[in-house]
Amino acid sequence: MEKQHTAPRAEERPAGGVAETHPLQPFLPAGARLLMLGSFPPKRERWSMEFFYPNFQNDMWRIVGTVFFGDLDRFVVPGSRRFDRERIVAFCRERGIALYDTAAEVIRTRDNASDKFLEVVRPVDPAELLGRLPACRAVAVTGQRAADTFAGAVGCVQPPVGGCVEVTLAGRTVQFWRMPSSSRAYPKPLEEKAAVYRRLFEAAGVL
Repeated sequence: MEKQHTAPRAEERPAGGVAETHPLQPFLPAGARLLMLGSFPPKRERWSMEFFYPNFQNDMWRIVGTVFFGDLDRFVVPGSRRFDRERIVAFCRERGIALYDTAAEVIRTRDNASDKFLEVVRPVDPAELLGRLPACRAVAVTGQRAADTFAGAVGCVQPPVGGCVEVTLAGRTVQFWRMPSSSRAYPKPLEEKAAVYRRLFEAAGVL
């Protein structure tokens, strides 16, 4: 079971912490059937590309490569430590996968990439995003912080990790999936995470 995150104590917050606005625009390809929401991007020095899940140590694109192609390095630029943004974007457009995060603005309470030290200042409005995705019938949050933020914004219960519940958003019923984090800090082997994500992709009709 994923550890529940608690709000940082006041003494853990950096003096004069500056709110950060999300650096990316939502990726909402026409006809997308699945919307995947993370928490918030890491600091730019940890990025290997200008897109979602940019940290080369994060395994999201290795999970996707494993599920769809049986190749965990499918989206890695050969001979480098970065992901192939163009290949990922083309894949997501073809498969109908939309991407964004659950927080539009945050304060980092520690100088690291851990979600548990993100203070959400302004959550994203999930109904507004779904209003721009008329074919979407499934929303997946990729980690505990994202699940907390989404459930708080929507006012619903959280399903168990790897499970889903139905919620009403943007005038329609959608499946709300709570997925294991793709961070290597989450204690589950990549192959096991890939098996859980496979169930999501099959249910959403993108695999």
